[in-house]
Amino acid sequence: MIPSLKEWDQKYREQGLVIIGNHYPEFDYEASLDNLKDAVARYEIQYAVAQDNEGLTWRAYNNRYWPTLYLVDKRGRIRYVRIGEGAYAQTEAAIQALLAEKY
Repeated sequence: MIPSLKEWDQKYREQGLVIIGNHYPEFDYEASLDNLKDAVARYEIQYAVAQDNEGLTWRAYNNRYWPTLYLVDKRGRIRYVRIGEGAYAQTEAAIQALLAEKY
């Protein structure tokens, strides 16, 4: 999913798309901020990535699966959810539709 997120960030950032990755560690070493910074640099991620060691954001969205992608509209409402890999064309179409909406 990371390649698609990077592409959408680059393609739609100027139109208002804001991507925020949420890193909820599965293993102890993943909870290290330095390890997260290294991974962000290694994958050349330019969008924001939040470290969610306690799983607060994960649970706030009642998330159960990885990866899960949420599209939130300009008013802060969740309008699209994609669980798992795939459906990239469908997701991009949803991004385009939400960006086209008036605020």
